Amino acid sequence: MKFVSTRGNAPVLSFDEVLLSGLAADGGLYVPEQWPALSHDTLKTFASMRYEEAAFKIIRPFCAGVIADEDLFNIIETAYGTFNSDTPAPLRDLGDGLWLMELYHGPTLAFKDVAMQFLGGMFDHVLSKQGKRVTIIGATSGDTGSAAIEAVRGKDAIDIFMMHPKGLVSEVQRRQMSTVRENNIHNIALEGTFDDCQDMVKAMFNDPAFRARHPLSAVNSINWARIMAQIVYYITAATQLGAPDSPVSFSVPTGNFGNVFAGYAATRMGLPVEQFLVASNSNDILTRFLDSGTMEMKGVSATTSPSMDIQISSNFERLLYEITGHDGARVAELMEKFQSTGRYQVSDDEFREITTLFTGACFDDERVAAEIKNYHATRHNKPDNLIDPHTAIALAAARENRRDPSVPMVVLSTAHPAKFGDTVKSATTIAPQLPDHLSDLFEREESYDILPNDMSAVEDYIDTKVSQHKASV
Repeated sequence: MKFVSTRGNAPVLSFDEVLLSGLAADGGLYVPEQWPALSHDTLKTFASMRYEEAAFKIIRPFCAGVIADEDLFNIIETAYGTFNSDTPAPLRDLGDGLWLMELYHGPTLAFKDVAMQFLGGMFDHVLSKQGKRVTIIGATSGDTGSAAIEAVRGKDAIDIFMMHPKGLVSEVQRRQMSTVRENNIHNIALEGTFDDCQDMVKAMFNDPAFRARHPLSAVNSINWARIMAQIVYYITAATQLGAPDSPVSFSVPTGNFGNVFAGYAATRMGLPVEQFLVASNSNDILTRFLDSGTMEMKGVSATTSPSMDIQISSNFERLLYEITGHDGARVAELMEKFQSTGRYQVSDDEFREITTLFTGACFDDERVAAEIKNYHATRHNKPDNLIDPHTAIALAAARENRRDPSVPMVVLSTAHPAKFGDTVKSATTIAPQLPDHLSDLFEREESYDILPNDMSAVEDYIDTKVSQHKASV
């Protein structure tokens, strides 16, 4: 399979090339040239299949001929062997046709582990096979950073530089990054917002001189392999609940649009989905777009669900590419307009196609706290009676914005409540406990560097750190 840029003006690449390159040379994001099709009969087999076996069958078409089957299966088995559950994505019945999909049983307690543990194994395999090394640069609003660091820690062929917005992630999220002491791990607290961090990553990818000094790759969801791995849990959940004989709906806490786009990708492969609920906090750019057809930036406000404190949903570009009929020039035009004016508007036909599947909903911190409290109260005296603020937003959306109550709706629970312990305790009076492997997190020594929102300063920092690591290997 080959992969093309959403902006239509970059080289067509193979899977291993896409894995290592991350962002396309024209600033676009890579997507499959064509979607592999899963037949009705094939989809039905996933209902009773081990998650790892389903992942192999779903992922294989994207990398066949590049990654040997035996190697792919071993990478998948190793990735999910790190999870503290029988399956990486267990379903919990909440009643009334609502289901909670728990995606936080990985080593860093967030849904990012599902893709990132796989991605780390893929990087290791491809770099070893090709005898190369890469510099990974990434931006995180909280969970991506710790999941990526955990996936590549100690790997001599990789230097990772992870930027988080200074003071705008939870203490647990920051400590999960800053307490990892390996020569290839570099944490940056950038003086700015998550969007500033994300813009910095894209700017460095688009700096030819910098790319000439460093073979860059990405672990953010701009990297296609991240999206690919997340497709799996949409398909496995839906088939357990009756698909493909009947449709399923999903409510997804959404900032950068990567997670929910993976669900859309599953529909392109044949999965019947009735509705995707795009659930946001007070940073409601996606809700406003899904109400009006106009994407327009406003200021970012800090909330109790910081992983969604975003105004630039990078992966929405992939959806635009699909609904414009793979018109790279049209996508490039919209992205250039957004870059220059902070605003663009899709056509009526494009808007209709998007809103056929996607619905937006947003909730402020007060409503989030009420949902956490309500969930705790209605499941009192049970061990699973706490949810994190991001999950609470998706659950509130499912309760209030579901199109068809007869269709099962899966709510994606994207983080362990202990990652946002202060918010959960404030709502319920109960302090969620970290699992044993993180019980001493607040006693571990931290290490991170505070840098200005200045590309020259960040690039100089990366130049220095990479040279130091190479000299030490």
